[in-house]
Formats: sequence, structure tokens, C-alpha cells
Amino acid sequence: MYTAVYIACDPRIEKGCVPMSFDKEGATFSPEALKEKYRLEREKRLRPDGNRQYLELRGVFADFDEDPYVEPGFSREAITEETDVLIVGGGFGGMLAAVRLRQAGVDRFRIVEKGGDFGGTWYWNRYPGAACDVESYIYLPLLEETGYMPTEKYAKAPEIFAHCQRIGRQFDLYKAALFQTQVEGMAWDEDANRWIVTTSRGDRLAARFVIIAGGVLHKAKLPGIPGIETFKGHCFHTSRWDYAYTGGSPGGRLSRLADKRVGIIGTGATAVQAIPHLGASAKQLYVFQRTPSGIGARNNRPTDEAWVKTLQPGWQRERIDNFTAIVSGQTLEVDLVGDGWTYIFQGDEMKRATTPEEAAELRQLVDYRKMEEIRERVDQIVEDPATAEALKPYYNQLCKRPCFHDEYLDTFNRPNVQLVDTDGKGVERITPTGVVVQGKEYEVDCLIYASGFDVGSEYTHRLGFDILGCGGKSLRDSWADGASTFHGMHSRGYPNLLMISTTQSGWAINLVHVLDALSEHSAYVIARCLEQGIVKIEPTEEAQQQWWEVILGHLKKQATFGGTECTPGYYNNEGVSAGPSAIRRAAFGGGTLEFIEILRTWRNDGSFAGLDVTLEGKPSSP
Repeated sequence: MYTAVYIACDPRIEKGCVPMSFDKEGATFSPEALKEKYRLEREKRLRPDGNRQYLELRGVFADFDEDPYVEPGFSREAITEETDVLIVGGGFGGMLAAVRLRQAGVDRFRIVEKGGDFGGTWYWNRYPGAACDVESYIYLPLLEETGYMPTEKYAKAPEIFAHCQRIGRQFDLYKAALFQTQVEGMAWDEDANRWIVTTSRGDRLAARFVIIAGGVLHKAKLPGIPGIETFKGHCFHTSRWDYAYTGGSPGGRLSRLADKRVGIIGTGATAVQAIPHLGASAKQLYVFQRTPSGIGARNNRPTDEAWVKTLQPGWQRERIDNFTAIVSGQTLEVDLVGDGWTYIFQGDEMKRATTPEEAAELRQLVDYRKMEEIRERVDQIVEDPATAEALKPYYNQLCKRPCFHDEYLDTFNRPNVQLVDTDGKGVERITPTGVVVQGKEYEVDCLIYASGFDVGSEYTHRLGFDILGCGGKSLRDSWADGASTFHGMHSRGYPNLLMISTTQSGWAINLVHVLDALSEHSAYVIARCLEQGIVKIEPTEEAQQQWWEVILGHLKKQATFGGTECTPGYYNNEGVSAGPSAIRRAAFGGGTLEFIEILRTWRNDGSFAGLDVTLEGKPSSP
């Protein structure tokens, strides 16, 4: 083993040449060759229907959306009441909003949640192997407030779900929750200055304010493969895992698959975690792959009790900020988390850049090198050369969400596991007895869809209901040509509505960091209004336009490192050029910490700048 060095020469860079080295026996890489390989792999996967290739869980597919974790036959009396705040969603976003409201002195609120308990994504995702892919010490919220310390660096789903329940108990959220309930309608009553919200349980709730924290990973989707409705075997989506069929638990040991031929469609983050357990249990496992994920080392380990004893008050906030700064591109002397995520964003070569153009070029070279390491890892682990080659990802590292796992690649060395690579085309069709790829049918008893969630569609579509604002105008119609917001949270014509989402708002690899910042901001706004008798707030047209110009400015700066060249996926609208409406759904691109500082500065100013304020029925200033 020795260090091979590729010398990138450019007269614009100091001394003309930059060494790009990586440990790989007897190998170098050509940026030009990799760029062409990436292009070819992308071209294979492009299709004109983009996000329309997926199916919603309704009609003949409605059974896929049933909740397998509750006893059937739940019913309760409909509720008619008035409250200060209605929170839509009981995942991390909704729970954090409720906690921050309590801490701000607002105790009269309701939480409406589709699931049978708190947890959101962690209520639904109970598939074997499910775990957080961001360090649990920064991902699980409110650790210091609850006095809890995760048992592992990357906690498993049952532990995360239990922490959600812990938050619910400690902050007395259960009494405010309406579980197994979905919002069906929301309309602004201009005379009463209230939102009238109706639900699937016949509830009629009048709320002074509404916080929508519906999340981005709750609306499952299916691949629109011809014949999908004809399959006669057993099938389910990973977010509705059927342990009655597979046996076992989230820890694995799927004993009832011992005599079953199982197929799984998808090789993204969920599949990467589930496939090792399926491979260890099934008589035969077929993994149907359109695009391989990049698989780095996870290196999970138990929490070090000696380290825990060294922690001082404020440690979690410090650790969260440190991680977010590094993955936002900042160079810090200390990396507190030190994992695969922070490694992606490290690169001493970047210090050589003196112009944005040089930085972009060096960044691409660093990415080539690090993806070569990912591909080399496949060769080191997977024994069959053809399988190894098919498992290698050829795209920039952040074109898809990177995965980290220590058993996934090894699974393909099992004699009962077969990778069925579709060469980027996807599954051809599904028959009553199996799956067809390139004319060959693979017969299966059970078919599992690891096809993810609806992330890229229009906002109210993901919510599952429309919002009728002033004059009865729907948000769907108002945003038909693109979203218009202030800070991604407020929209003119929809008073007292605060949206916790990624639309024109913050985004982060550790999304909980942003959810907490938006929750804190929402609580501040609502508490201030209640304290001062403010009956209505909504953004000005000018504020919305100025905010869009901020978003657009960052989009132009990004002119995206690999964005238009990425292989199709939910990060880039499945490779279809985004129209004006989709572009206006973009998140704030200036970095998570910058976005959070914008909100903090706005609060510190105290003037409610950018919002029209109605006090006792008259426009006023707070």
C-alpha cells in the first residue's frame, strides 16, 4: 500500500499545481474521466416524468398507508373547542414547538398527529436496523433538559422513539395531543380572527395561531412500476413494516422469512439499514437497484461514560453548533463530532483557494478523491468483482444523502443475497409472482418497497390538505406560481400561520437543529402577540419580495457544485429541470448558522419588522 498522487495543474492556482493524494494501491484518478463517467451514469437514469414516477398511497394502494402499530377500531368523541395555538404534527418539529411554547409561557395549545403516538418519522420508521445517521448526541433534541444520554453514538429507532415519548411525558404534551387524527381543512375566520380547523375525527378547533410542523418524511410513496397492482404475494412499504409477516423486531432476527424469497426495491438510506437484516434472515434476498448509495464507515460505538462525566452545562448546544459549522464549510480547530459527515467537508486543499472559481475547482477535486475512497471501500469488502462494480456510486458525494454502514456491503457476500442491478433503468415491471428486470423475472414471495417519502412536491400536497386564508383563497392557488414567504414561516393572506418547513427556510444535515430554531422563533412570535394583545400578524408584500431576493441571491452563488450534473434523486427533482414554481420552494442557501442568526437578529430588534400587525382591530406597531 502506498500513497498515489494526482497532480492537478492550473495556472490560476499558486505554483500552478495542486497535489491530490489518497491511499489506494497503485492507482490515480483522472478528473476528466470521472466527469464523463458521472455524466454517462446520470444520462442512464434521466426520465421525463421526474417526481410523477411515484404513486400516492391511496385508492388500490391505500392499504400501504394503514397504521400497523395501533389496535384497530379506535374511536373517540369529536371535540369542539377554542385554543391559542394549534400544532399540526407530533414529530420532532411539533414537539419542539410545543416545548418552546411552554417555556415561553404559552400553555393553551393542541397537537394534531396522524400516528398513534409522538415521534413523527420515528413513529413510522420501525424497520429492522433503523437508526439515526447523524450523531445521536446532537440529533436527539432536549438531552440536557430531559437529563437523558443516548446509549450509542448512533441511536437505534426504538431508543429514539422512546426519547420522543420521554419528551411528551416530561413536558406534559400528551394531554394536549389528538392522536390518530388528521387535519382535513383549515380556514381563516376574518370576523373572529381565528383559524377554524376540522379533522378526520369530526373535531372543530378554533385557534388564534397555527403552527404547521408536518415534516418532510411522513408521506410515503411507491414507485410507479407497471404491474405493481397485480402482485399477488405479500408486500409493504418500509415505513409500515409488517413484523407479523417477517417475524423479529427492529433489532432483526426476522425468523418468519427463513423459507421466503424476498425482494426489496430501493437502495437508499432506509434500504441500506434494512438489507443486512433481510440478508441474514431470508431464504433468498433480491436487492433491486437503480442507483447505488455511497457507503462510508459508520463506526458506531457505545457511549463512553467517562466522556459523559466531563460534560459541562451547554455541551449539547456547543456540539450542535460545532457540527453545523463544519458541515456548512467553516474551518474549525476542533471537530467535536468527528464522523463521516464532518470528514466529507474537510479538505486542507481548500485553503489554497484565493477566488470562488478556484474554490469550486478544488472542491470538485476533493470530492472526486473522497468518492474514490468510497468506491475503493466497495472493492475491499465485496468479493464478487461484478457485484462490487455495480455497487459503486458515480456521482458527487452530496448528490444523494451519503450513507454510513458497517454491514451493508458485507451482506452481498452472502450466498443467499443477489444484487439485481438495473443499469440505471429501474425495475421493468412487476408480475403477480415477481419482478422483471431486463426481461428476466425474479420470483418472490414478499416484496418490500424502500421507495422513501414525498419530499419534492408542492407544500399543501405533502400536507394532505389545503389552507384557506383571507377571502377564502387557498394556499395551493396562491403558491401556484411559487411560494411567497417571509423567513419561510409567514405568508401574506394567511394571518397567524407559522410554517416549519424547508420551503424558503433553513435546511441542515442535522435537520433537528433548524427545527428547534424555527420552534423557538415561533414561540417568541406567538408569546409576544398574546402578551401585547396583537390579534393578527402577516408579512408585507415588500418583506416577502426582499426575502425571496435573499433566497435567489444564494441560489445564484451556489450555481451549484454538481447540482445540474447530479444523478436523479429527490435532492434535484429527480433530474428534471425545476420550473419557476419548484425553484421558489428552495431552502435558504446561506448556511444553517446564518439563517438562525437572521432569526435571532430579527427577534432582538423587537420591532416585528416585515410584519403587518393588527392590535385591537387596528393596524399598529408592537
